[in-house]
Order: sequence, then structure tokens, then C-alpha cells
Amino acid sequence: MREALIVWGGWSGHEPEQCAEIIRDMLQADGFKVYVERSTEAFADPSIHDLSLIVPIMTMSKIEKEEAKNLAAAIEGGVGFAGYHGGAGDAFRECVEYQFIVGGQWVAHPGNIIDYTVNITRPDDPLMEGIADFPYHSEQYYMHVDPSNEVLATTTFTGDHAWWIEGVVMPVVWKRRYGKGRVFYSSLGHVAQEFEVPQMREIFRRGANWAAR
Repeated sequence: MREALIVWGGWSGHEPEQCAEIIRDMLQADGFKVYVERSTEAFADPSIHDLSLIVPIMTMSKIEKEEAKNLAAAIEGGVGFAGYHGGAGDAFRECVEYQFIVGGQWVAHPGNIIDYTVNITRPDDPLMEGIADFPYHSEQYYMHVDPSNEVLATTTFTGDHAWWIEGVVMPVVWKRRYGKGRVFYSSLGHVAQEFEVPQMREIFRRGANWAAR
């Protein structure tokens, strides 16, 4: 049986506890045995090297050097990583080793909660099969991203809220490798209710399953 670890905490505005419950139920439905922890201390445990998947939900927060080192080593050794929105893409801001794993870091969401479009750029990829472009109402993440990411979906900024980024095409969903580990990330999912958007939920579910060894 595949085993997954969810570690939640950090900024409460992203509803980490509620989202952890949603993802726990999602993974259990797909046959995972799921462990849920509330402290980054879990990342220092040697046993994480035996997991199939790690899902961090830790917006902002702090991670100790040894915790980050062990987490990176586990993923490099083959443990999968699946993250979303600020729970993964804006966690541990001071830890560049962690950002190297994720493949991106949040820097802005101009206009805050707005309407925008998610464009599927790789409809041929199994993670995106049958999913077309869709409207979304949330924070439109502007991120610094790794050029080695395999981008599956993007969004285009209008410039209405920051004129100098008009026309910028920004990755929304990507997958990548970190050593032997598979890494999946989606910038969608500001609050728990967004998991009710079918496309958002299905993309994350597929991504988590793809990442898990």
C-alpha cells in the first residue's frame, strides 16, 4: 500500500486544516494510507524516506536546517512531492533548498481575489486529459519559476492590477524531477472551497497520484 504524509500548519488564512482533511480523504479514496502531522518536525524523521508521497500545507512558516535537509534527501531518493497554492509555493521563504524542490516561489497576487482563466497547455498529458481551459475565481499567482519545470497549464495577466505585467504568461500547474523524486505543483487552491471546482480538484488528484512512487 502506498503511504502518504500530509504536514499542515502555517498561515491560517489558507485553511490548512480543512484542506488537509480534503486531501487526506482524496488520497485514502485512491488507496493510500495517510498520515497527518502538524509540525515540520515530521520532515526530520528518517521514516519519511520510505513514503510514497509527501504533501506540505505550510504557508510561510519556518523549517529547520536538518528538517529541510532530510526532506530534500527523501525526495531526491524517490519520495514524491505534491503541493498547491501557498501551502507549498509560499512555504519556508528563507529556505532556497526547499524552493529548488518545488520549482517556484510566490511573489504576488495582483488584485487579490479576481476572475481569471486557466489555460491548459498540455492537453496531451495524462494529468490534463479531458480538461479544457476553465474560468477561475481566486488569487492569480505571480511566481518566480524554475525553467526546468514541465508546464501543464498557464494563466495570462491582463495588467488591470499591475500594468507592467500586462500579457505575462505565468505557469499555474507543472511537474518536474528532483533527483529520483517526482514533484507536482498547482498554484490553485486559496481556500478549502476551491476543491469544489471539478477541474482544480481533479488536476491535484491526478498530480498527487503521478508524483507518488
